Amino acid sequence: MLLCRISAVSHALARWGRRSHRRGGLLHQALPFSSSRCHGVSSGEGSAQPAETGSAQGVYRDTVLLPRTKFPMKLTGQKLLDRELEIQKCGFADLYSWQRERKAKKEFCLHDGPPYANGDPHVGHALNKILKDIRNRFEMLRGRQVHYIPGWDCHGLPIELKALGELGTSGLSPLQIRQKAREFAERAIARQKAAFQRWGVMADWDQCYYTYDGAYEAAQLKVFQEMHSKGLIYQDYKPIFWSPSSKTALAEAELEYNPEHVSRAIYATFPLITLPAEIASEKAGLESVSVLVWTTQPWTIPANQAICYMPNAQADNSQLLLVATERTASVAALLGTELESVGTFTGSQLEGGVCKHPTIPDKEVPLLPANHVTMAKGTGLVHTAPAHGMEDYSVASQYKLSVECIVDEDGKFTESAGPDLHNLSVMREGTDKVISMLKECGALVKEEKCVHSYPYDWRTKQPVIIRPSKQWFINTASLKDKAKEVLQKVRVLPESAKGSLLAMLDRRTYWCISRQRSWGVPIPVFYHKETGEALVNKHTVSHIATLFKEKGSDCWWELPIETLLPAEVLKKVRISGPVTDYIRGEDVLDIWFDSGASWAAVLEESDPRADAYVEGKDQIGGWFQSSLLTSVAVRNKAPYKSLVVHGFAISEQGEKMSKSLGNVVDPDTVINGGKDNGLPAYGADVLRWWVAESNIFSEVQIGPTALNSARDSIAKLRNTLKFLLGNLHGFDPLTQAVDSKEMHYIDQYMLHLLREYSMKVTDAYSEFDAGRVIRVLQAFIARDLSSFYFSIIKDRLYCDPEDSLGRRSCQTVLEEVLDGVTRSIAPILPHLAEEVYLHAPGHDKAETLFKSGWIKSSSVWRQPGLEEAVEGACAIRDSFLSSIPGKNAAQYDLTIALEPGLLFELMESLQEEPTSTSSQLAELMMAARVNLTSALPRDLPSDALLNHGTFLINLEGGVIREDSAYDIAVVPTSSARCPRCRRYTAESADCLCPRCQTVVSRAQ
Repeated sequence: MLLCRISAVSHALARWGRRSHRRGGLLHQALPFSSSRCHGVSSGEGSAQPAETGSAQGVYRDTVLLPRTKFPMKLTGQKLLDRELEIQKCGFADLYSWQRERKAKKEFCLHDGPPYANGDPHVGHALNKILKDIRNRFEMLRGRQVHYIPGWDCHGLPIELKALGELGTSGLSPLQIRQKAREFAERAIARQKAAFQRWGVMADWDQCYYTYDGAYEAAQLKVFQEMHSKGLIYQDYKPIFWSPSSKTALAEAELEYNPEHVSRAIYATFPLITLPAEIASEKAGLESVSVLVWTTQPWTIPANQAICYMPNAQADNSQLLLVATERTASVAALLGTELESVGTFTGSQLEGGVCKHPTIPDKEVPLLPANHVTMAKGTGLVHTAPAHGMEDYSVASQYKLSVECIVDEDGKFTESAGPDLHNLSVMREGTDKVISMLKECGALVKEEKCVHSYPYDWRTKQPVIIRPSKQWFINTASLKDKAKEVLQKVRVLPESAKGSLLAMLDRRTYWCISRQRSWGVPIPVFYHKETGEALVNKHTVSHIATLFKEKGSDCWWELPIETLLPAEVLKKVRISGPVTDYIRGEDVLDIWFDSGASWAAVLEESDPRADAYVEGKDQIGGWFQSSLLTSVAVRNKAPYKSLVVHGFAISEQGEKMSKSLGNVVDPDTVINGGKDNGLPAYGADVLRWWVAESNIFSEVQIGPTALNSARDSIAKLRNTLKFLLGNLHGFDPLTQAVDSKEMHYIDQYMLHLLREYSMKVTDAYSEFDAGRVIRVLQAFIARDLSSFYFSIIKDRLYCDPEDSLGRRSCQTVLEEVLDGVTRSIAPILPHLAEEVYLHAPGHDKAETLFKSGWIKSSSVWRQPGLEEAVEGACAIRDSFLSSIPGKNAAQYDLTIALEPGLLFELMESLQEEPTSTSSQLAELMMAARVNLTSALPRDLPSDALLNHGTFLINLEGGVIREDSAYDIAVVPTSSARCPRCRRYTAESADCLCPRCQTVVSRAQ
């Protein structure tokens, strides 16, 4: 009756942060199957033996309701592996198709960034695919229809090179090369797909996407055509990154920068043969001035077309060497000499000056202003070779300088470089020769080694060069502003990654999309045989796309030109000449364009925007960016609503994994164990726990320590799940569950905590924070369940009558907790969750957990008034247990003295009578007897332990606040220990307590 009154006045009680009063560090039973203080039996599966065999307790052993379940405490080795495979076969096989067919109000689309089909599955794959699967399974459980189609990036040079192996490309036609590359990619895909399935990744594995499929290629060409029609794709002759080792053009995203690269840097002079007009009119005797330049690429000196200066800089004519004033001291130190200033000019006064090229007779090079000149290094006067520098090319475009290329596709000087350099490798002997030529003509001032960051081909790991070539480009400069605008509306995790995305967009002025290879999607362009003019428009591309969709892109090489460019297409584009005037192009599209167009080929046409893209941080300049640029170009919006950028998997020592270091962790070995290294069979769930528990936004370490920790954590979780299942033996939640209003208050309070737990877990999954899910789970189990609720209820659970309201109340809560915990771990540990579900009561054994929904918490479970009552009691219990540190609370009587007020009323709701051994307050305190009074008695024994404290009650959002004081007295109980339940509530040691007498007499 009192609880009803409290609910009436405090139904709007506000929550307040006082968890330390409630449970923190108070109780000793950390594991649910450890011996309990109250019943004297060892818990375990099946019938357990009494703690004191041979005593009177043995007589009552069969009357104690111990946990019983066939759910194994441990599952290891081959049994674990067989169990996981069995669950996958029975529960996971049709899961994705089932959820796609069911009706759902909302869809969740996670677009799979295609892994590269060129090798075996590795832990980086595991990190990425499991992370995605955790979110997909969560979304499916909460009732959404998941759209997730796994894909593979199948084209590109690494596959081509690995497929050809020692054969090389000599003597093989493009179609032969493509056939071998396709076969190689298919084998890699089969291995990777099998691994992804073994990790428990949910998908329809018969309906994946592959960038070499004709339908995918056709969709890609439509994106190409749209961008070309808008003038965003164009052909030009200008410097690009060129890989001599791969013999192809590269985009910025295909580069790796080696910070330890060593260049032979030089300081060289260019004699000034024509003085700038402003200087010549003011100064005399400057006829022998030389301009001093610095470069880390001496091989580009023969291609020099100008020397650039900063218009606003000061220049010293020191020792007849023209050097920027700001660099004079550095140059002097480098040369080991003092430089005396002869004259100072502004940069703008150098206009009109002309120098003589040091190694090429009769060649003159002008002095030109340029904004890219800095004073950070060198001399402040910049050697400019437009064919071999991006900024140099900009100067050439402005001043109409020559951009002649003197380097071939192999990275060797061409014949136009002169007989002394012809056929020499520019990065090796060519550099030696250029330096030697500078020495011979007296132009070399100094040579030094320069360690600096230099671009390498990400596939061959060899240095690249910059050389001009006729290539196809995307004008990203015209897309950047819109791309940055739409990116601001995309949610990026972690937030810091957005800055990197924006910075990379800023640096990218164009994107070279043509590659000189055979294995890829052909650029659908025809060239006139005589003029070389390109033929490409919406009619020609649309026709080729149709052919690709029907026959695949091999038809570009298989079909005659008359089929690729039929008369009706020529008529549409108003070309009257014969089709034989044209030849098909030989370049293929950059694989970043391949994969970047995946949104157009894979996502649903109604709204081809994914809820999330989830990839590693290397995709900031790769797939994330290529997808964004193509989507903005075609549709003016991003292809994703959110981006999740995770780190890389590394060894436990923080090193990058490599075979040479011997620190590679093979996910197959993690799951199945390894004979060579002695690793146990951890199973797929351990691998998934490792992913979930890791801080994915940084580098993720993996090794025996991390894997053993994951295995131990799952073992502890199994222990808790076994306890829950064991105590639900014989319980039918459909017919025996107790309404929450009729439950013990501590049971109602546990449902309240379960609801809090479910909301925290749901929020964490929604934020891609599986690590927080695990932390919340472990705190809930350790603090709320094992150390708090399980310790309190064991006596009632084991020793009350089987069908009593108190025990059924407890079992109802345990079933809800089991169900909630099992569902909450299911996205991370699907195999364990399904295994538990097979043993859990209340459903058809043929059902699977993943088809039955998310945690079913109820708003009715949140009862603030009840929370105040239980937490007030917990605050008092804190004081009680701290008075008897290390001793058994069941051996003491507790007197609680409270002045009349709200706290007294709350405690009365847990114990209506003044003294009790069986009240809910006594159960919560775990004491032999609890006396509830308004003042401590004056005749307390001398050995009584006294303590006091206060508890803040906050009602109705702070409208009512009461800081209630309490006093307690603790004395050893005079009662004897009951031989059945081991509580100190019996009249003598050979006598059962009243509760146990009733239970035993009923059983007889």
